Amino acid sequence: MRASEIREIFLKFFEKAGHMRVASSSLIPFSDPTLYFTNAGMVQFKDVFLGAEKRAYTRATTSQKCMRVSGKHNDLENVGHTPRHHTFFEMLGNFSFGDYFKEEAIAFAWEFLTKTLKLPKEKLIVTVFEKDDDAGKLWLKHVSKEQIFRLGEKDNFWSMGDTGPCGPCSEILWDFGSGKITKKDLEGDRFMEIWNLVFMQFNRGADGVMTPLPKPSVDTGMGLERLACVLQGKKNNWETDLFVPIIEKIRSIVNLPPLPQGENESTVAMRVIADHVRAASFLIADGLLPSNEGRGYVLRRILRRAIRYGRKLGMHKPFFAAVAEIVMKEMGKAYPELLQHKETVEKVLTNEEERFLETLDRGLNILEEEFKQLQKAKQSIVPGEIVFKLYDTYGFPKDLTELIAREKKFDLDEKGFE
Repeated sequence: MRASEIREIFLKFFEKAGHMRVASSSLIPFSDPTLYFTNAGMVQFKDVFLGAEKRAYTRATTSQKCMRVSGKHNDLENVGHTPRHHTFFEMLGNFSFGDYFKEEAIAFAWEFLTKTLKLPKEKLIVTVFEKDDDAGKLWLKHVSKEQIFRLGEKDNFWSMGDTGPCGPCSEILWDFGSGKITKKDLEGDRFMEIWNLVFMQFNRGADGVMTPLPKPSVDTGMGLERLACVLQGKKNNWETDLFVPIIEKIRSIVNLPPLPQGENESTVAMRVIADHVRAASFLIADGLLPSNEGRGYVLRRILRRAIRYGRKLGMHKPFFAAVAEIVMKEMGKAYPELLQHKETVEKVLTNEEERFLETLDRGLNILEEEFKQLQKAKQSIVPGEIVFKLYDTYGFPKDLTELIAREKKFDLDEKGFE
């Protein structure tokens, strides 16, 4: 089943259950200064959860564009190295604004996964907040006691950020393995979280105090990439139809033969480029441009990381526009803004590549020379003034210098840079 079909089946399921289908909001949460980017489906409904806004519906369903590259939710360093971390991803969600609560949310999730998608019940594991007895009892209507695990606040109490709506949550995990399960097993790669059901009960203020929300509500989120991975019988998201066409385009451009499965330098590079160009395409289509501050600088950092990985594959000229064309072809129907801003996306990507390629080699040469000097002196810390020079003169974001240094077993002088 293609990811585009999964997305539509999800939205139609909840439409039939009385939910309003609501379009994804922008990746740029213009009305919320506490967030750099939209990082969850509930962001566009934040004021509804707080009781500050009323809408014509009390149930909603969305496929929301999300970015996790800053603040509390930041997956940037893991991209390419793990089976399931991305900067941009799609979050499928259903929401109740003071309408239904835990019992219905749990029942909806179980029906969709086991009846609509026909996933085997024995492969699904559930976690609940250790103090949430209600959720624990409700789950026993659907799964055995052995499939339910109680976890602490770190794992099963969700909040959008340091402040805002929050509450206990219940996660549904997919079991890639078989046999007996212990709580410690949940931390390994055998299990993958596919759906998080958040029971919004509180609003956390700047002082950390939690006050009850006007009406308990429900906010759920399920990564489309992860669900596609399960339904398409893959072991990692990169092998799903969301990424294969993009990675294959990169492979053809850089003229690489098919590579063996598993992580190696070339596969990591192609995954990073696929992820970062996909993310950048959506950000630019939503009106963001690369700059040296704020959200624009995050976009620039993402692109310059991707450019450097392109260099590792032997690329010395711009090629991101051709990769973005595949992103638009695959996702333009679901997100028409990609096609509406196609020329802008391609132009911005190419301009940013050309700009950084002019200084990339000079910066890399400076770093290589510094590495040689440090090795001679038997030292392992790149001086802060070198990190700053690369940033100020050659346009190297600090995290890019850190990435290159880490590959060579060096650390940065963080204090010296600051």
